[in-house]
Amino acid sequence: MSYPGFLLFLNVKFFLTQYAFLGVNSYFYKKRNMKIIIINGPNLNLLGKREPEVYGSRSFEDYFETLKHRFPSMQLSYYQSNIEGELINKIQETGFTYDGIILNAGAYTHTSIGIADAIKAITAPVVEVHISNTFSRETYRHQSFISPVAAGVIIGFGLKSYDLALQSLLK
Repeated sequence: MSYPGFLLFLNVKFFLTQYAFLGVNSYFYKKRNMKIIIINGPNLNLLGKREPEVYGSRSFEDYFETLKHRFPSMQLSYYQSNIEGELINKIQETGFTYDGIILNAGAYTHTSIGIADAIKAITAPVVEVHISNTFSRETYRHQSFISPVAAGVIIGFGLKSYDLALQSLLK
């Protein structure tokens, strides 16, 4: 007559397992369906053509397709502008509705207080990315107005820096 207790134990265990599983699934579901925008600043539209010894020979549009395949359950979008005000507008537009922003502000990294202020004003975490190691280049590239207000900084891993930034937002 010990079977009913055993069955009750199994049912409780099954019940807890199912709900624990659903909890884990909803956690991963949220992580996988994150809306992330990659925002690139000035001259990054020339990737693949501009200084391939520094930036590589692959266009960002081509690499973005690789990122979409590598992170298929993330909603990735991409924006590029050479104009500081347009970058600020895009940060403000997406900074309250997206789960994260990956920002390579290019040369504006070293000059734009406006972009830093826009990042401070939003709720989405921003990961600052640079393809080249800015500290191994000209000294004016060693200063960043964005780093102090960013959630993190990834520098010097080539285009893989974007991949690493996406991974950091999943954590």
